[in-house]
Amino acid sequence: MTSAVEKALSRAKQAMKSNQFGLAISICEKHLKTEPDAAVIWVLLANAHSAQKDYEQAYACFKKVVDLAPQNPKSYQNLAVFYQGIGKFNEALQCYQKAASCDANYAPAYNGAGIVLMTVGQLDAAQQYFAKALQLDPQFADAYNNLAHVFFTTGRFPAAAQSYAKATDLNPYLTSALANRFYSLAMMCDWSGIEGFSRVAKTLGTEGEDVSPFSLLVREDAPERQLARCRKFVLAKYGRGAKWQGTAPSKRPSKLRIGYFSADFHNHATLSLMMGMLRNHDRDKFEIHGFSYGAIKQSQSLNDARDFFESFSDVERASDADIAKLAREKNIDIAIDLKGHTQMGRTGIFAQRLAPVQINYLGYPGSIGADFIDYMIVDKVTAPETHKQYFSEKLIYLPNCYQPNDDQRRIPATNTTRADFGLPETGFVFCSFNNTYKITPREFDIWMRLLSKVEGSVLWLFKGNDYAAENLRKEAQKRGIDPGRLVFADKMPEPEHLARHKHADLLLDTFNVNAHTTASDALWAGLPLVTLPGEQFAARVAASILTAANLPELIAKDEADYEAIALDLALHPEKTAALKQKLQEQIKTCPLFDTVTYTRDIEAAFEAAYDRYLKGLAPDDIDLTHAK
Repeated sequence: MTSAVEKALSRAKQAMKSNQFGLAISICEKHLKTEPDAAVIWVLLANAHSAQKDYEQAYACFKKVVDLAPQNPKSYQNLAVFYQGIGKFNEALQCYQKAASCDANYAPAYNGAGIVLMTVGQLDAAQQYFAKALQLDPQFADAYNNLAHVFFTTGRFPAAAQSYAKATDLNPYLTSALANRFYSLAMMCDWSGIEGFSRVAKTLGTEGEDVSPFSLLVREDAPERQLARCRKFVLAKYGRGAKWQGTAPSKRPSKLRIGYFSADFHNHATLSLMMGMLRNHDRDKFEIHGFSYGAIKQSQSLNDARDFFESFSDVERASDADIAKLAREKNIDIAIDLKGHTQMGRTGIFAQRLAPVQINYLGYPGSIGADFIDYMIVDKVTAPETHKQYFSEKLIYLPNCYQPNDDQRRIPATNTTRADFGLPETGFVFCSFNNTYKITPREFDIWMRLLSKVEGSVLWLFKGNDYAAENLRKEAQKRGIDPGRLVFADKMPEPEHLARHKHADLLLDTFNVNAHTTASDALWAGLPLVTLPGEQFAARVAASILTAANLPELIAKDEADYEAIALDLALHPEKTAALKQKLQEQIKTCPLFDTVTYTRDIEAAFEAAYDRYLKGLAPDDIDLTHAK
């Protein structure tokens, strides 16, 4: 590399760091006039164009690099990363394979191919590629990190935790692996990493490398740090996003076109919650479109929901840009992100600007932290006005709970007994059907004290995985409780799962991440729950649900109150019976399960958000509670 190239490269890199992409392009183009074969300058020029979302020019530059060095595997790797970034996974895989054909010992090519295969759900093939990369380079931290992703996704949590740990041992700056290790341990209810998290909590994901925000939700109730993590993650992955290029019409369309985007249009909690709302949408005012990028193509819930959509598009293999193009062709007015930072989310689609109004709704329990998401649907319990600083979006306050529910969900009549589920025929049954990762020592200590104080009681838990069940039994024994008093429930189809709630007496909520769908399931099935609201959105959902169910007496003020409420109900069966009777009497009339009113409320939210756009006004908070 000549000194002139080095100087140009240094200046252009500095411009890129300062987000002066136009300046970087100018520097690169000026130098290429005198040294047109400087491949490193072409790469930087391609990256600068890509940063400006000028993908056509970026591709031309990356292709030029391949033409200049067709035998260099790095040339194809650069092009592969570009394709991968814009969601063209088939093209990316082909480029990684070409890189490997240039040099069979080039480990990054196998690692890159593995990432693409993992992204499209081909996990077995991805694992083989990562293993090949590590065979070629045993010190390849990124490959260990990616291999851990495969292990995690396939439920091999001990192997995932070990691989994440190996990645951070090899590269201490790879803090995303550290965050994911903590999440793997949480899935197993292995609390050995809690002290280690406490040492790094303040900086993990807020300084250094960005981390997946969802992985740390359960580790602490710190909404200000969660927002910082989200902002950093989004900026690193997607930048500030594109601006809407369309012009507002002179008047509101006769029907607002709503686009729902998700990977969960199947037998999943999100679709279960939304089914009643989809069924009740006012077809005279709204046109509903579904965009599915999930791998599951068939399910009963999807079959039931299809009739509620004007169009339903399977876009799993489409690039972000192609999905955005399709949404614009359908003239979507409001695009709804139903995934956020949860698993399989594709926030990059929204960075393309699908519609003039973009809304964060239901899937991710918190702010996405993106400049290109305009609004978030909330309520006054999940997001009190004093908490506005924890959201990057403007807030749309619904009059009641932000969460939809379906008032036509079926609960079959069954003849099951407690014994059918391994429960004692007599004695108080505490339960928690939350996912295992939500359980921490903080609430588990209380639960064990309750078992010690309530003779003959048991704790009925969802069996997320065998590792969690084994660890929770060990933790019970450490606290002087017979492990046999922990009973584990296997996963069941939704109707049968709802039906088995009748065998429990009280659901005990988790703290940092509450019961969400699980809370509504319990109440719909006639089972009361006790919760303790925290600070972050995820820690306040059950309180919102109980408020909308007219059961504020089950919202605790602190941990001592949480324990006291649960203990009082367990020791006084007549109080529990009265509570269940109250729940049964108002189940069809309380705001939580008034599906039609909820649908009208969220439609009013959509209309209010769109009207601001129509008037040329910037997004701002919208409070619909005053409209009631």
